[in-house]
Amino acid sequence: VQLQASGGGLVQAGGSLRLSCAASGHTFRTYAMGWFRQAPGKEREFVAAISRSGVTTYYADAVKGRFTIPRDNAKNTVYLQMHSLKPEDTAVYYCAATPSYDTGSYYSITPYNYWGQGTQVTVSS
Repeated sequence: VQLQASGGGLVQAGGSLRLSCAASGHTFRTYAMGWFRQAPGKEREFVAAISRSGVTTYYADAVKGRFTIPRDNAKNTVYLQMHSLKPEDTAVYYCAATPSYDTGSYYSITPYNYWGQGTQVTVSS
């Protein structure tokens, strides 16, 4: 599966932004999806993930209550809706797909086989 992330940009602290990740092919619904981010000089970190059906979601503590990760299997797209953005949310955001059913692994980069190209999010103070 090929992933194309979009929607990044510059936003003021407290603002909102929605990222999109469009997947090619007819197998999107067979993958759990995740969003990760990487700030300059830091390791890539988990942000959020969603199960194949969209019923179950997973969030990093740093974004819980501010971000949501809906998906639309009919459109082969997963989103990252971000509210109450903070300067520390500034990073390149990546979407990723995993065929793994080990939900405990969704918080690490290890099970994700496919990655989008990344989209820059900059939050100004």
